[in-house]
Amino acid sequence: MTSNLVKPSFGLPLDTEPMEAKSADALPDDSSQWQYEPKWDGFRCLAFKAGDEVELRAKSGKPLGRYFPEVVAMLRDLNAQEFVVDGEIVIEVEGSLSFDALQMRLHPAESRIRKLSAETPAKLILFDMLASADASLMDQPLSARRAALEALVRAEPASGLELSRCTKNLGTATKWLSESGQGSTDGVVAKLLNGEYRPGERAMVKVKRLRTADCVVGGFRYLANSREVGSLLVGLYNDQGKLDHVGFTSTIARQDRSTLTRELEALRSPPGFTGKAPGGPSRWSTERSGQWEPVRPELVVEVRFDHITGDRFRHGTKLMRWRPDKSPKQCTFDQILKT
Repeated sequence: MTSNLVKPSFGLPLDTEPMEAKSADALPDDSSQWQYEPKWDGFRCLAFKAGDEVELRAKSGKPLGRYFPEVVAMLRDLNAQEFVVDGEIVIEVEGSLSFDALQMRLHPAESRIRKLSAETPAKLILFDMLASADASLMDQPLSARRAALEALVRAEPASGLELSRCTKNLGTATKWLSESGQGSTDGVVAKLLNGEYRPGERAMVKVKRLRTADCVVGGFRYLANSREVGSLLVGLYNDQGKLDHVGFTSTIARQDRSTLTRELEALRSPPGFTGKAPGGPSRWSTERSGQWEPVRPELVVEVRFDHITGDRFRHGTKLMRWRPDKSPKQCTFDQILKT
């Protein structure tokens, strides 16, 4: 693809940054000023089209097209010849969106990508429009950009384009928020109806559903270049009574690290996790070392989390408190799978 894909009249280079959101604890409650949308569980994507040329760009600015050839082909086949849209690339598996399936696409082998694109095709859920038919829309209010986006989708009824749902009703948005965190969405985004599109700025508001779970400490990692604990590896007991690794927490107060390190080292004993165990460095961990120390499953900690994928916490969790009153065997998956 060429870097001159988008016509100069658009004024939108391929490295245009998507508008971002700042985190909040609650949704803004003035529905006369705000539009609410689900926060989809996928890869953020700006899609550029000029004639037969299509580019997909990730939030980082990196090209995504080679990993999702079916999305490129779908956009290329549209009757609309020139536009820039903002959306989320998602893959549905067994009725729910699968972030793991998206991750599998980031593969170096084109043959593997083609196989997966046929078996688990991706789709693009659209929620904003930056340019259309030779004109930039970024200085237009969201209400006008949304109208242009809806017109694009209506004009291509058989294309496979999908429009993100939205609402101005706070009650509906609150219901969406209560249902998020496991499955297709991981929160709700609020956007000002009269707001312009502001690339790279945190001009939206995002709220995630935060929940807590009591987990067993099955291991720990040291800080880089240190012999003090850097993170706790936590687990839950599965239906077979095995302790599965589900994530980590590194929000340990500095003044507690020395005492906690001594306590953990006194409990050091393999295997730590009797079911699924931690691997090396991966998207699940920000630790620089793949080494971890197993401990006897005697300590219980309450952690706060925001999203579950594949029976694991998507992101690092926040340590809320220790639970000496809780038996490790009480720390089971029903806490996170039935909430």
